[in-house]
Amino acid sequence: MPKFKLFKDRKGKADQQKNNQYVKLSREIYMAARSGGPNPEANFALKTAIANARAIQMPTDNIERAIKKATGGDNVDYEEIYYEGYGPGGVAIMVKCLTDNRNRTAADVRAIFNKRGGNMGESGCVSYMFDQKGVLTLDKENVELSEDDLLMQALEAGADDVVYGEESIDIMTQPAEFEAVKTALEAQGFQFAEAAVRWVPQNVVTAEGEQAEKLVKMMEAFDDNDDVQDVYTNFEISAAEMERIG
Repeated sequence: MPKFKLFKDRKGKADQQKNNQYVKLSREIYMAARSGGPNPEANFALKTAIANARAIQMPTDNIERAIKKATGGDNVDYEEIYYEGYGPGGVAIMVKCLTDNRNRTAADVRAIFNKRGGNMGESGCVSYMFDQKGVLTLDKENVELSEDDLLMQALEAGADDVVYGEESIDIMTQPAEFEAVKTALEAQGFQFAEAAVRWVPQNVVTAEGEQAEKLVKMMEAFDDNDDVQDVYTNFEISAAEMERIG
């Protein structure tokens, strides 16, 4: 499954990328705490955001600071906006943003599309190519169960499917079942590297060569923008091709 996170560990970028992730997850924690309260046991969105933050070793101080800002009268109001467009070679791209300035973010996202061989389109121009799914990601090296046993446990917990990638395993759910499935599997000892409701492409194309190089640069530019929370695409780049590019 194509994932924006595939582009977050290129040589020489690790520290900056980690800092970018802290900023983005701080906003998610802030929004979750502001809308649902500061108690993660009573606020599943906050609990999930905190778990994702801990999975990348985000300092506890950062997490607590974001919650305190949300519940301490901070007046920053982030708006969730999706932008859609096409990357090099016509691949489909959806950009999820949390912003306190719609005009700034729209201009920034449009510039990233235009400067790197793509173009931003109208709302709905590519979203029909995606389905919304709950995605629970496991690091493959930490999973000792056989494929059949993992599938059995996932299905019994209410999941739809299990998808194996080169380095990770995705347990797929319907959005409405995401919370119940995550809770059930965590009770069985599963620890997820990432968990979120995402836009998953119905079909995937493989990018190679110059197209892949341009797409990596575009994904890096999106990642460097603090307003961009996530990017959903319908392309994938093999590990071997990423090795060549990097």
